[in-house]
Amino acid sequence: GFIYFSIQMGVYAINFWLPSIIKSLGFESATTVGWLSAIPYLFAGVFMVIVGRSADRRRERRWHLSAPLLMALAGLLMAANFSDNAVLVLVGLSLATMGALTGLPMFWPLPAAFLGSAAAAGGLALINSMGQVAGFVSPFLVGWIKDATGSTDVALDILSTVLFVGAMLVLVVPARLVNR
Repeated sequence: GFIYFSIQMGVYAINFWLPSIIKSLGFESATTVGWLSAIPYLFAGVFMVIVGRSADRRRERRWHLSAPLLMALAGLLMAANFSDNAVLVLVGLSLATMGALTGLPMFWPLPAAFLGSAAAAGGLALINSMGQVAGFVSPFLVGWIKDATGSTDVALDILSTVLFVGAMLVLVVPARLVNR
């Protein structure tokens, strides 16, 4: 449940705050902000397909989830630490979006692989419920920090830490249970 929570923390932060972060770089036109906001999602769509095919071909699940989460972490850190450079922020946001959104489809084979049919319904519902709590926590946390500090940089650092913990927890899951 915490792994899914960590993925959703990154996804919700990106979904809610990406246009605001891009606008804070000095882009005033809503059209420009919209087009620039689409770039990370375009890359994410392609990346999800590539990683999904790779995971299926290699029958490997853990690293195909953990690596994108680490990529999302790196992207958030890049966006936070180079906030004065629009190109680097956009590259960082693209990496973060690619990693976090790829985490969603890469996550679900893990619990499905080791939850038996009797436990699957309740287990998947519990996991999903825990993850959806991030739908409140993540945007609230980023907004609260932005109001308090005037910047999203600290919030992105915190979200990076949450993604790191999630990525490490994925690697704790025994490979024999999920790599099929």
